[in-house]
This record gives sequence, C-alpha cells and structure tokens, in this order.
Amino acid sequence: MNEKVLDQLNPRELGTLLKQARKRQKFTQADAARVLGVSRTTITAIEGGQRAIKAGELIKLAEAYGRSVSDFVRGRPVIEPFAPQFRSTLSQTATDEARMAQTIGELEDLCTNYYELEQILDRPLVRNYPPVYRYGRMNTEQVAEGLAIAERNRLGLGDGPVHGLRDVLESSVGLRIFYLNFHSYKFSGVYFFEPTLGGCIALNAKHPIDRSRTTLAHDYAHFLAHRTTPEISMEDQYRRKPESERFADSFARYFLMPSNSLNSRFNALYQAKGRFTRFDLVQLAYEYGVSVEALSRRLENMKLLPIGLWDALKKRKFKVQEAQKEMGIDIEGEKEAKLPKGYTSLVMDAYRLEKLTIGEVAYFLQVDLLTARELVRDLAIEPDSDLINGEDILEFQVKSPE
Repeated sequence: MNEKVLDQLNPRELGTLLKQARKRQKFTQADAARVLGVSRTTITAIEGGQRAIKAGELIKLAEAYGRSVSDFVRGRPVIEPFAPQFRSTLSQTATDEARMAQTIGELEDLCTNYYELEQILDRPLVRNYPPVYRYGRMNTEQVAEGLAIAERNRLGLGDGPVHGLRDVLESSVGLRIFYLNFHSYKFSGVYFFEPTLGGCIALNAKHPIDRSRTTLAHDYAHFLAHRTTPEISMEDQYRRKPESERFADSFARYFLMPSNSLNSRFNALYQAKGRFTRFDLVQLAYEYGVSVEALSRRLENMKLLPIGLWDALKKRKFKVQEAQKEMGIDIEGEKEAKLPKGYTSLVMDAYRLEKLTIGEVAYFLQVDLLTARELVRDLAIEPDSDLINGEDILEFQVKSPE
C-alpha cells in the first residue's frame, strides 16, 4: 500500500472510521494496541487524528476488524454510530446479540455505500419525510388507522392493495431498504435513523415475502412515529408487547389492508358465489400481499369472518402452501433483491459515467469481478440516454399519417 494515499486523507476522519470499526468488533484500545505492538496511547492518538497511521498498521487493523483497507482510504462518509434495540429480551442470548451486531454492521455499511454513491453522482435520495407523528395517550387502534389512511393519501396509494411497497418507500419517501440474510429466522427486521443516512431498514431475506411486507410496514410505522428510536423486531408471542410495538402492528394492518377496500373486495367475492371459501381467503391474501393468517385475523376483527376462524383452520391442519400451489400461486418463488433499485441504478450510472472502476462496481454490488463485468456489459450505450444519434428526442416532430 502506497504511503502517499494516506497523506491525502484527513487524519481525524480516518481516525473516527478506525474507532467505529474497532468498537463494532468489540475491541478495546488495548486490544488494538496489541495487534500493532504499540502502546494504548498510540491508538488513542491515531483515532484522535494526532498521529498519522502507517500503511502496514492500517493493513493490520483492517484485518483485525474484519474490514477491507479500501473501507478506510476511499474517503467514505463518517456516520454517527447507532445501536438498535431488541424488541424483547426474552429469547436474547449473547450469540444472538453478537450475530445481530454483524447484521447491523452490514446494514450500516450498505446505507453508507448508498450515501457515498449519491455523493459521487451528486444525486441525493429525495427525502419526503413527514413530521414525526405524535399520538400520546390516544386510542392506539384509532390513531394507527388514521395515520395509515393519511399516509396512503400522502403517497397517492389510493385505497387498494399496495404493489411494490419497497419501491414506493424508497422513491416516494426516501428510505433505504435492504433484504439481508439474518442469522436467525426469529428476527424480522432492523430499523434505525441516522441524520446523514436518514431512515434505514433491513428485512430478513429468509422470511416469506408476504411476511416481509408486513415487517416493512411495521418498521415504516416506527419511522413515522418513533423516528429516532432504533429497533430490532423479534418474534415473541410470550410477553406483552410495548405500546410502540402494538401501534406499529396496528399501523401495518391498516396500511396494507385498508378497511373500505377490503370490505368491498370481500363482499364482491361473497356475492359472486354466495359463500366465502378458504380458496377465496388465499386469493385475497395474495392480492393484498399479506399472509393468509394476517388477512384472516383482519377479517375476523372486521366481523366479516367468525372470530377464531383462523385458529380453527389451524386445528384442522389447513395447508396454506398446498392451497396456493393448487391455485397456481407461488409465494416461495417471489423474492426481493438484496439491494434496492435506486442503489443499483446509481452504481450502473456511476460506471457509465466513468466515476467507478469495474472493481468498485463489484464492491458496491457485492459480486465478483466476472459477475460485475456481465452486469455492465449492456451499458455500452451513448452517455445521454435521451439522445439518439446526438439529437434530442423531445425535438422530434411527429407527422400525421398520410
């Protein structure tokens, strides 16, 4: 590694990045000092920007922290550290906490990458953030439904099923949403807000897509009402949920399954045949992009289905996946990409404009060089996509037919 590269970096910013990486790895300054064979005060000076780090030292620390040297020398933005909290500590273990720390670190890295790409292209993600919603001691169900209706109206979603919720929240609100492989099935999602990065969400890619949509709507409620409170959603049916979690659950139900639309669709299906079957239940759940259980319980609460119907179906060993297969519905085949569309688009545009090398494309997309080359192969087009042979297509005259 060339020492001149380090001379071009701001030592205080580099020191902050090293400090954050050390803490994420749960290293003390004494641990870092042992890696380099120096005193702890030397680490203090390096992290404070008072003592320049040598190339060999940076390589050793990067390896010890489980990071790439490029993470420190590429001029990445300095982001304030954050610490999402578990929804419940009932099933939390030291192993859970350590592994979730890795997921949180991955989310932080990806969100920082996203922000870095925006800076490279001078194309910031549009932030259409409403003021934080405050509801005090009001009825949780009522205020959750009111907020869900208000947000649907604000985003122009109408009253029907929401298609492409992730894309809507990215492009219309400005959230950064990633699908990551959590170490455990019992964790649903991670949400945090950081002033520079804004609202960031990671969803468990191991979960079915209909379940992930509910988690996304749940975490969106935290963004709207508990914006600066970091959160890790954890499956826990044995302890009463905090009020903030009950609010988020209620918001998700009303946001994904609005009362008026759902009532009209249910009645239409019932009137068509004079009955409502389990296949209608499966079909309606698919239309609204939610699990069959979530829809059933919602219809029960609306008094459109008998209370306890879903529990009765479970006792009778109702096989949702078999019904879906019989109806040609492939929930398991529906997967969301790890990276959001806006992120991928920025990578490709930066490469096309020669602001990224093929190696950097591979880094940002988290693929190998061969895959990166395949992905950019179709980008050999004119720099300005609105030009055809150098002419502005908006100036083309359209002649009426003879």
